[in-house]
Amino acid sequence: MSARLPLFPLPLVLFPGAPLPLHIFEPRYRQMLSDSLVGDRRFGILYRPDGVAELEIPSGHVGCVARVHTAEELPDGRSNIVVYGVERFALRQFVSAPAPYHLGDVEPYEDLPEPGGTLADVGARVRSLFARVGRAARSLSDDFDPLPTLPDDDAMLSFAIASLIDLDAPKRQELLESRSPLDRLRRIDELLARAVEPIEQRATVHSRAKSNGRGPHVA
Repeated sequence: MSARLPLFPLPLVLFPGAPLPLHIFEPRYRQMLSDSLVGDRRFGILYRPDGVAELEIPSGHVGCVARVHTAEELPDGRSNIVVYGVERFALRQFVSAPAPYHLGDVEPYEDLPEPGGTLADVGARVRSLFARVGRAARSLSDDFDPLPTLPDDDAMLSFAIASLIDLDAPKRQELLESRSPLDRLRRIDELLARAVEPIEQRATVHSRAKSNGRGPHVA
């Protein structure tokens, strides 16, 4: 079933379940935010690649519904907001409307069924790799905060980790468009597997350097 949604084309990707801070300054999107706050607090974020005009985003392009979590209006009318990704959608078409911002007809975009056992196995490996990479990264920055909590749902796991690691926008969009949780987890697994040994080695060197290479005192 299709629905009509305010649309915010941006050069970034929002994942379901992930937070995203935004600074709203254009008058048309100030109006969109105002309308959203008196309504269901939702609008759609569409990734707009460089060189592509907003209305040139094609039918079928996948975006993510954003729900406004917090909104701070500044004295000059701009706002700082935090949204959370809710669910994916596919753009059917932009529609004409009196609103100054874009509106579009969108339809649900969901995963396809996959074997649960295989997904759980890869999910467990990805969780372990993420913990290793995260601990090493924390050690390198002398940060002792706990690692982010990951979702229990293996189908959502790839989105959660992708929102936390360094990926360019086109790669993020590829993950957003994948309807295979297993494919997404395998992509994340490959990225973390390549990163884990180098970053752990750097963390070990960093730890040794902090102690000036001194080991336990021997009489």
